[in-house]
Amino acid sequence: MKNVIQIILRPIIQKHWLGDLMFAVPRFICGLLLAVDFGASKFGMPWTADSQHLNLFEVAAWFPKDVAEYGGIFAVSPIFFAWMGAFSEAVGGLFLAFGLKTRFSAFLIMCTMLVAIFFQKWGQGTWGMLPAMGFLWIAIFHFYLGSGRFGLDYLLSKKLYKL
Repeated sequence: MKNVIQIILRPIIQKHWLGDLMFAVPRFICGLLLAVDFGASKFGMPWTADSQHLNLFEVAAWFPKDVAEYGGIFAVSPIFFAWMGAFSEAVGGLFLAFGLKTRFSAFLIMCTMLVAIFFQKWGQGTWGMLPAMGFLWIAIFHFYLGSGRFGLDYLLSKKLYKL
């Protein structure tokens, strides 16, 4: 079990720090955009709501209804899947941005973006799917790479496993 946790936590380090920086910049920007712009609106944060709807539960009520329209398993438990999607975008986006539990966050984001592409954006053409596809690509890279040298996972694994 200890080896599995070590494999999940320990990032792949590039030969030169510049390589790690080239992966860290889009990870940080996309993670913050995902959390602040996409995830926060699903939780119904006040800064994403209009001035007439400051009740967090009223503002976020649209998302479970949207999820239920996907049909299948999503219609069985739309509130659960809506909160999981919002969590993976908001919290997973922050974790991805700071390189904390990067592979786990990237996996959640990958699942959410695949659902967004195939169930929500599919009929809107390539331009409609492009934001979800971009987040999916960033998540795929970091599911494999981890945080790299510029992330909290690296600092934790350096301390725990003496990198």
